[in-house]
Amino acid sequence: QVQLLESGGGLVQAGGSLRLSCAASGLTFRNYAMAWFRQVPGKEREFVGVINWSIGATLYADSVKGRFTISRDNAKDTVCLQMNSLKPEDMAVYYCAAGYHDELIGTEVWYPYWGQGTQVTVSS
Repeated sequence: QVQLLESGGGLVQAGGSLRLSCAASGLTFRNYAMAWFRQVPGKEREFVGVINWSIGATLYADSVKGRFTISRDNAKDTVCLQMNSLKPEDMAVYYCAAGYHDELIGTEVWYPYWGQGTQVTVSS
């Protein structure tokens, strides 16, 4: 079965950096767009960014554009989220998600497979 396993979350001071990783198994990774979402307790999950499989094109939410970067390694079935200049408002549980398409879409319904999430805490 499909499994997505995030890692790399933790505690960081505002202005610092973290790198999240998501290891995929049980799917043909190179055929899936990979997205990152985040959720704060009591709020809806929100789109962070996505990378397609064909050319590695990316799309980011305005709130993270210029600070976050998504990359993928199709040989290792891994997608990463590099987060720089972190702000307290970036604190959330971060999820990676996989969708069998090549579109730069930030809508959850396009991603049937999800990881369990990893906590990112940003102290001010």
